[in-house]
Amino acid sequence: MKSHAEYVIIGGGIVGLSVAYHLAKLGKRDVALLERRDLTHGSTWHAAGLLPLFNMSYSVGQLHKYSIDLYQRLQEETGQGVSFHKTGNLRLAKTKARMDEYLAYCGTANTIGVPFEVIGPDAVADLWPLAKMDGIIGALFHPDDGHVAPVDVAQALARGARDGGAEISRSCEVTAIARHNRQWRVTTSQGEITADTVITATGSWARQVTAMVGLDIPVIPVEHQYIITEPVPELLERKAQGLAEMPVLRESDESYYLREEVQGLIVGPYEKGAKAWAADGVPAAFGRQLLTPDLERLDPYIEAAIERVPMLGEVGIRETVNGPIPYTPDGSPLIGPAYGLPNFWLAEGFSFGITAAGGAGKVLAEWIVGGEPSMDMLAMDPRRFGAYASRNYTVAKNVEAYENVFTIHFPDEERPAARPARTSPIHHKLDNAGAVWGQRYGWERPNWFAAEGEERRDTWSFRRSNYFAAVGRECQALRQAAGLIDITSFAKFQVTGAGAEAFLDRLVANRLPQRDGRIALTHALTPSGGVRSEFTIMRDGPQAFYLVSSGAAERYDHDLLLKEMPDDGSVRVENITTSHGVLVVAGPKSRDILRQVTDADLSSNAFPWLSGQMIDVGMARLRAMRVNFVGELGWELHHPIEMQHVIFDALMAAGHDHGLTLVGMRAMDSLRLEKSYRMWGQDLTTQYTPLEASLDRFARLDKGDFTGRAALQKQLAAGIPNRFVTLAVAVDEKDPDGPADARGNEPVYKDGRMVGRATAGGYGHTVGQSLALAYVAAGAEAVGTTLEIDILGKRHQAVVIAESPHDPGNQRLRA
Repeated sequence: MKSHAEYVIIGGGIVGLSVAYHLAKLGKRDVALLERRDLTHGSTWHAAGLLPLFNMSYSVGQLHKYSIDLYQRLQEETGQGVSFHKTGNLRLAKTKARMDEYLAYCGTANTIGVPFEVIGPDAVADLWPLAKMDGIIGALFHPDDGHVAPVDVAQALARGARDGGAEISRSCEVTAIARHNRQWRVTTSQGEITADTVITATGSWARQVTAMVGLDIPVIPVEHQYIITEPVPELLERKAQGLAEMPVLRESDESYYLREEVQGLIVGPYEKGAKAWAADGVPAAFGRQLLTPDLERLDPYIEAAIERVPMLGEVGIRETVNGPIPYTPDGSPLIGPAYGLPNFWLAEGFSFGITAAGGAGKVLAEWIVGGEPSMDMLAMDPRRFGAYASRNYTVAKNVEAYENVFTIHFPDEERPAARPARTSPIHHKLDNAGAVWGQRYGWERPNWFAAEGEERRDTWSFRRSNYFAAVGRECQALRQAAGLIDITSFAKFQVTGAGAEAFLDRLVANRLPQRDGRIALTHALTPSGGVRSEFTIMRDGPQAFYLVSSGAAERYDHDLLLKEMPDDGSVRVENITTSHGVLVVAGPKSRDILRQVTDADLSSNAFPWLSGQMIDVGMARLRAMRVNFVGELGWELHHPIEMQHVIFDALMAAGHDHGLTLVGMRAMDSLRLEKSYRMWGQDLTTQYTPLEASLDRFARLDKGDFTGRAALQKQLAAGIPNRFVTLAVAVDEKDPDGPADARGNEPVYKDGRMVGRATAGGYGHTVGQSLALAYVAAGAEAVGTTLEIDILGKRHQAVVIAESPHDPGNQRLRA
């Protein structure tokens, strides 16, 4: 083992080897990979080798597609076989809701270029003649899908990495990692090695390895079992006839997969009652081992598989595999920089590691070497979880993620495990008022409020659901009178010090507010100009600023501020998220309501839009900011969290005679669509620049230098390739299956050619119109242009309309 390397990778499974391979592909020869025992001795060796292209995430889907493309060319490139079986993949559907899920996915597949077919029972029978068709109403077929031998793929990646100059050290267990002289010092069983950059890809060992540097990451393995049968006579006969291997079969509604394996069958359920494993650390002696099987847990799923494929019940079980698979609370991996640590990167928590490994290695290598990945990685960024994701939280959520692998993933789903975790002080008051809860970054937030006698639960759907009318009530009440929204979950920071202004000015594309008490909407960009973060910034003084960002971005944005601020002590960054709550009062009666609880002058001259002041509300001193995300006259009231009860009670009492209504997140989303407001993380991502997002006014190219400025200038000179638009969608209100609005990831067409994709959509309850927000190719953005949008497999007319269909002149905001 060498004593120094530019890049040290810890972990010799398929993910770590993919990172090494892709670093070598980028010309990085000083790479050292350290493996505690032998290559693939973690989860890789016992994985079933499936390559499911199906994923509802736009980002994860891109990783999977790249991996499958890579594995098919690895053999020719490296000379190492990978046993790629391009059999196709067949997902059965027994319900209309399941078919809706497949149709929703097909929109995503079209936008990332994944081939698919939606087929009926007869076509299913042709592809899988040994299965019964009882109850099947259709299926999704991926012709490019299949399976590989995971160990063979890993060895091919290892060969490619070595050919590129990487050094791989086996039997090299890492025992300590420490920061020393701006480098990382990694202590191993073979001695010490220093590194400029460390990447961990340690699978089941993730928590204990990253704990060496003070991290507590939400990765805990879950036991995954599958059985391998004795040879099946019908499959032997098919082989004798020279027939091709049948596709991998997934009966999603019964939660199992099935594929051929040496003329036998592999059956792999994702069952309820699966166990988390080694939550407190992997046993020291554990290596290339399996866990004790629990076949009783699998019985209902095996019986369902036998019902579908009767020949399965005629053969014995040759082997039962029970091995630990790393999971995260949402089932997606952690790929990206570690929170709070310089040059320390994570590639952990891969529940579908074989499928994702190729793409993960590519984007992580790009990110490390070039400063950013080639695709938006927010859905997999390790900083999407905060300190709330404790050991017990992670155990509960990971088991939940495992048992829901095959359940229908509705766009409005809310899973119950490990909840509530984080609550605002008024949680019980909102609950008593009929709140139907959702969760974001661990925070409980009311999604909507049920009226007396109304059922307090969501009926999840890809179509308009049971809360449609309730959300409409809340939207109308806020637009006509006033609404109160609890957005305590928003992230909040104070940035101060002699260098604060210069620091923030370099960080964001817009000009900072120039006068005390003024507010500006700003964006931090990537080097290539993509929108990395969004901050509402209020100036408190010559070198004092108050920043607000998305609640889901708390750790993500805090990490950005900490890593970008100068190290000369001239800037201080304080995360005050949990010490300050936020209540929004908005609507045409909001000024009348606030006047009853404060002596402050709230007139438009004294308190204009995009300004803030410290005011008294009852007994509480708080920061009132005249901004909101619903496009009405209104204020955000940022307050010491311990004062939230008295503020809430005062507002509700004052609002009683003015029609003040409690409003949830679903109504807020509908209201913001009516204003064409972009949602960070959904409409604003690193994939698009603020110029493409039609936010030119927030990108001040004539100010001093800032990250991404050169890229914006280059894009402006070359021609902006895409533009953000608002679409009025002609939804079929009489659809017998129920009207369906856009949700995001739907492809957009012009004259039969795909020209863009929607990022969000829904119904605008106060404009009476189904709306979608989308990026379309330059030339398709003109107001009045007629496009089409694919929603659940049907194309609907979508006309480009002027931004902000509600109050386009912002007269209500400025009132």
